[in-house]
Amino acid sequence: MVVPRVSQAPGFVAAYWTRSDDGSNGQSMLVFESEDAARAVADRLGSNVPEGVTLESAEVREVVASA
Repeated sequence: MVVPRVSQAPGFVAAYWTRSDDGSNGQSMLVFESEDAARAVADRLGSNVPEGVTLESAEVREVVASA
């Protein structure tokens, strides 16, 4: 449910969802073409969290390198 919705966001490039070894928590990284696109999604995150998921924080950061 989350993956198709995120991948349709304007400016979407890639996303990664991770979880801890015990499955008790996770972390996600979403990559967008621009800061504006990233901020637009970050601003909407709190109202689109699936049931059973707790959003602890969201940050917009600049990608400085990739491989």
